[in-house]
Amino acid sequence: MLVVSFSAIVMNIGADIAGMGAVGNLLFPSIQATYFSIAFTIMLLVLIIYLPYQKIAAVLKYLCIVLLVYLIIPFLFKQDWVAVLKATFIPTIKFDKNFISILVAILGTTISPYLFFWQATMEVEDMKKKKKHLVVNKRIMHDMQQDVDFGMLFSNVVMFFIILTAGTVLFNGGIHQIDTVEQAAQALKPLAGNSAYLLFAIGVIGTGLIAIPVLSGSLAYIITETFSWKEGLDKKFHKAKAFYIIIAISLILGLSLNYIGISPIKALIYSAILYGLTAPVLIAIILHISNNKKIMGKNTNGKTSNILGFATLVLMTVAAVILVYMQLTEK
Repeated sequence: MLVVSFSAIVMNIGADIAGMGAVGNLLFPSIQATYFSIAFTIMLLVLIIYLPYQKIAAVLKYLCIVLLVYLIIPFLFKQDWVAVLKATFIPTIKFDKNFISILVAILGTTISPYLFFWQATMEVEDMKKKKKHLVVNKRIMHDMQQDVDFGMLFSNVVMFFIILTAGTVLFNGGIHQIDTVEQAAQALKPLAGNSAYLLFAIGVIGTGLIAIPVLSGSLAYIITETFSWKEGLDKKFHKAKAFYIIIAISLILGLSLNYIGISPIKALIYSAILYGLTAPVLIAIILHISNNKKIMGKNTNGKTSNILGFATLVLMTVAAVILVYMQLTEK
């Protein structure tokens, strides 16, 4: 998981940095996108290293409000809501490589492997902050479940409206190929107006500010816990040097993708596909752990959790296998 997660997370970070730089340039054309990318990278690195965990958590929590802009954009364009609802509940399914690739990417970006590590480590950080013993009881598990349920619901609602904007505004407006974030933002301007254009730009920057600390932090936790190094956003730099150096390296490598010609859009898709291909392995391991009484005691999975968990495992595994098969048999 470490080997695969490293490349996927770095690509994801690079795509977010490039996207933030691109829309920064759109908002302030006199400043090159590269300068914005470098500035955002330095700013995030400084904030992650010097802000204590409580401040980082508070900033990320309120930055999530920025994601609400994606719910507004489709309403700035005249929609055929009957057609939207019909296409939502009766989707058109195609068994070709492009369709399956995007399906795997959507599954991968919804249930990404790094999220498991981030969720677990953040719970530990919260317990440390509140000076609680690191014992997981039913109340804590219930709170975690509510947290995850709300987060997944909110993220999928946001994703739905992003897809809605792409489908009804961009695609119906004749924009069938998006290679850069600038193209997406500029395409919205004549089709849905300046308001949608500005909201999209703000959304890209806000999303990057949320995602990059989570991505780099998750990677740092994965690596340091693998090798039993000191770790934690609650620690000062000199007490967890390896942890913060990994964060710095991931941001610098992500920034470097801007200079080797990889499209931010393609980097996002590739990283999401990698998540989709590797997530079933981690889901299988977690299902095994959560049903093991030697590990979980009385807190093993219930029937509903197992049904949903195994259904997710089967769906993601089938999608991943079909994609790999199509890649191998492609002439």
